[in-house]
Amino acid sequence: MAILINKNTRLLVQGITGKSGSFHARGCMEYGTNVVAGVTPGHGGETFDSKVPIFDTVEEARKNTGCDATMIFVPGPFAADAVLEAAASGVRLIVCITEGIPVMDMVRVMAILKDKECRLVGPNCPGIITPGQCKIGIMPGYIHKPGSIGIISRSGTLTYEAVWQLTGRGYGQSTCIGIGGDPIQGTSHLEALKMLHDDPETQGIVLVGEIGGTAEEEAATWAKEHGEKPLAAFVSGATAPAGRRMGHAGAIISRGRGTAQSKIEALEQAGFHIARSPADIAEALIQALKANK
Repeated sequence: MAILINKNTRLLVQGITGKSGSFHARGCMEYGTNVVAGVTPGHGGETFDSKVPIFDTVEEARKNTGCDATMIFVPGPFAADAVLEAAASGVRLIVCITEGIPVMDMVRVMAILKDKECRLVGPNCPGIITPGQCKIGIMPGYIHKPGSIGIISRSGTLTYEAVWQLTGRGYGQSTCIGIGGDPIQGTSHLEALKMLHDDPETQGIVLVGEIGGTAEEEAATWAKEHGEKPLAAFVSGATAPAGRRMGHAGAIISRGRGTAQSKIEALEQAGFHIARSPADIAEALIQALKANK
């Protein structure tokens, strides 16, 4: 078992004829993901790589292929509308890889999605993968291994780092979710943590956070009361100067809140084993597993 995606997921790719969309659609197909359709307005009736039908709209794609998840590679100025089109067409899982979506566009998207029966992962994220079953995103599939450790991360690169360390130490992954680093996210640390915690196959969870916002503290507050599985965490940005925007749009320290130290303290109090260096993420998880035996 895994969360959100599995071998039965039927994937649509919005923007499949673009440079990034085509490249990563092929990557997903090579991994074994069941890509059943693509959407690019004006290209309806064509096929991608002579086997994936392309439609002009998501509604047509869903009606003809039964796609239940989508991966979005639409340019930033148009990506919000692509998310809303997928939601309006009944796609249950929307994974938006696009970065650079205007914040006010995402405010509009989230206001509409709260009344829809769908989940958005991203934007500005690497995607989601259930190793050995389905990959939706840009992550290097070969470093993953089927197993029982769930990973949640705001950083694509640190997601890969955590996966590589765990795989190297013999620990496979149940599902890895890159939730993205923008100020407004479709799926939060807390929501992903709850889903992995409820998944009977997931036996341990790694949470990777960064400075800015209070998402990690909210996850810690929930875990302190409800957490029953081994938990490990790493928070990046410990040496970042206060008040300066860093990397991801959501990574900014403001008035003493959102610092790496405040997040680490909240996570430690909730029972997370903390990695002080990105090189120690796997070791922190191993210590958490040993402590919960």
